Amino acid sequence: MNRFSYYHLVTLIAVVFLVPVGVEAQSSGTSVTLHGTVSATVALSLPPNSTHSNIHVDTVSSGSIVRMTLSGTDHESPVIRVPLIVRSNSGFKISAVVESTTAELAQLSVIDVRATGTWVSPEAISGLEVTQQFDRRGLDESSSATSASALDLSRPLLVLSGPRVSLGGTLDSPNNALQITLLIRMKPPPGRDWLVHLTFAGSAVNIF
Repeated sequence: MNRFSYYHLVTLIAVVFLVPVGVEAQSSGTSVTLHGTVSATVALSLPPNSTHSNIHVDTVSSGSIVRMTLSGTDHESPVIRVPLIVRSNSGFKISAVVESTTAELAQLSVIDVRATGTWVSPEAISGLEVTQQFDRRGLDESSSATSASALDLSRPLLVLSGPRVSLGGTLDSPNNALQITLLIRMKPPPGRDWLVHLTFAGSAVNIF
């Protein structure tokens, strides 16, 4: 395969990530229409410049999973803001899993949602459903904090669900995603270092 052909093959693979396929051919008065779709895809990631003061953060993103390992020595309740990037070509839901033996979850809230560009569906924000106990959009960040005692941390927590986000583009397009900002407040034990594993998982709930 020459260089020119290889370039166009890669471009085609990237474009069909989110764009439905329709082909119509007509010959001698006969019309034949072929329709196809790509697989449902939900992709989660974090911006490359995400930083957190006084907290050590290791992040691994893979497809529909973002896993964060948070640790620190500051015994005041640390506040972490996570700008979660969501792309999908179908309806989706996002769940969170919190694992720690050295700190408690004091708050988990969705505080802001915004579109990153023109390839975001108009219904992506209006149709977004945040689980009531996690929805703090437009409120003071410290108000009505969801405490660990009010949450069942033995299983994944459904944080939000919504309709299709992306109208086109690829997994790297800058203008086809939602940025969902989550606020997480941990309560470390006095006099001890702490470590928390925080995992966000996205899954498709319907196609187109």
